Amino acid sequence: MDKLFKHLETPSLLLGRTLLGLYFAFFGMRKISSYEAMTQYMDNYDVPFVAVLLPLTILIQVLFGICLIVGFKAKYAAFILAGLTLMINLFMHSFWNLPDGANLAHETQNFVKNTGIIAGLLILSARGSGQFSLDNWLQNRKTS
Repeated sequence: MDKLFKHLETPSLLLGRTLLGLYFAFFGMRKISSYEAMTQYMDNYDVPFVAVLLPLTILIQVLFGICLIVGFKAKYAAFILAGLTLMINLFMHSFWNLPDGANLAHETQNFVKNTGIIAGLLILSARGSGQFSLDNWLQNRKTS
């Protein structure tokens, strides 16, 4: 069984890294197309400095999402995205402190989902991007 998992390690890391990257890049881009609604949503949750934090969030999600997909500086990108996701959880999915009209079940589900995403990002930040990555290609190029 260990031999099977050894063979699955590289494709699993590639697929997991790619799916996490797509998740962040997609939702970062989606925030652009729904910018006004996202601004209002953040205002409803009393997020400070929305005019600065929303564009910064979009930039981080899209840029570092792409970094995860291609495996460039993936350890750093994953760690930064984990921190961003933690902040989003604390400000936007704080099911213990909801504004009027908010959906408790929805926010609780988002909080728990994001906690799982944070866990995956932290594992990726500790493990690195793996064999099929720009990081690995650049490292091999340096040593050749």
